[in-house]
Amino acid sequence: MTQTGLDQIRHDTPVELAGKRVGVLCHAPSIASDYTHITTIFRKKDDCTLASLFGPQHGLYGQTQDNMIEWNSSVHPQFGIPVHSLYGEHRKPTSEMLAGLDAFVIDLQDVGARLYTYVWTVKLCMEACTEAGIPVYILDRPNPIGLIQFDGPVLKEDYFTFVGGASIPLCHRMTLGEMALWIREKHSINCALNVVWMKNWRRQSLFDQTALPWILPSPNMPTLRTAMVYPGMVLAEALNISEGRGTTIPFELSGAPYFDVEKLKNKLDGRKIPGCVFRVHNFIPTFNKYAGQVCNGLQIHVTDPAVFLPVLTAYEYFSAVMETSPPGSLKFNDPPYEYEYKLMPFDILSGDSIMRSALLNSVPARIERERWKGEIEQFEYEFRQLSVYPE
Repeated sequence: MTQTGLDQIRHDTPVELAGKRVGVLCHAPSIASDYTHITTIFRKKDDCTLASLFGPQHGLYGQTQDNMIEWNSSVHPQFGIPVHSLYGEHRKPTSEMLAGLDAFVIDLQDVGARLYTYVWTVKLCMEACTEAGIPVYILDRPNPIGLIQFDGPVLKEDYFTFVGGASIPLCHRMTLGEMALWIREKHSINCALNVVWMKNWRRQSLFDQTALPWILPSPNMPTLRTAMVYPGMVLAEALNISEGRGTTIPFELSGAPYFDVEKLKNKLDGRKIPGCVFRVHNFIPTFNKYAGQVCNGLQIHVTDPAVFLPVLTAYEYFSAVMETSPPGSLKFNDPPYEYEYKLMPFDILSGDSIMRSALLNSVPARIERERWKGEIEQFEYEFRQLSVYPE
């Protein structure tokens, strides 16, 4: 079984935390292998004091359903300590939030996609703790889709936002601890960073090989299968396509009322996209886009994760939608999106404006992917200099 950072310090608190007042950034999946939550573990420790809690997007226990649904700070009903929201009035801890803390512990489950916001909350916490002179401890967890190869554009600095704050690919294969190292090294954050690395984890694996319990990292990330398709199909959030929010299998399921779904499936089948199968499955979302309307849709079934490329697949999918729908049917959403009010949502998610331009100009997927490959090769070379886990 893989041992997470939390599993390792549960009964063996780092000596640096002894006698310290600790703030903990966590959420619902911040559990040990026996399902005990980090808050319970730290509350019971007699060698350090749990002084405050911090929560990312979706709340301390995953209670907020959708993007841009903020939540408020409060006092923990059992512990009587502050619970600070980092997805509301503030996304970066204030000096008042950090006052009196001796250390800041982070335990978050990432899903392997650059635009998942938790790591960017970590970046802001690293900045705030550096300013306050507080050391940061990250309890590392698996990248659940580490087996899936690097895919998609590398984020350009002009497009840094809360859904991307470092130059890494859309599907990046890194753990949260490794991303924190990358952020510190590449973005000159002089953070006193300490990572409690996992034991018995290999990058070329999937979460179901760890023997760890899967806890929803966010309300629309119900399963490992969702995480596999997410780095690509999350781009549908920036289009007038339902990404399946309001169904039980978001991102695997997607569609819109204007789809000619049989033509779309035939077009995709003819492209022989590796590692997946498309199946017709119409649906009626209960909330979000097209709520209460029939969407003609497809479900993506990943048949071979080792060769599946989620961003390439999404590009092929959107391109086929444009070819099989009435002209002008597919549209790119305008801002705002995730606290960004100027840049196009599709661009900040994909990494630049080039992918959107390529789709609009019917650039074949193989040509667009060639562009990403050069960027990925450079990223991978630099990443190997600081990567921790074996393939």
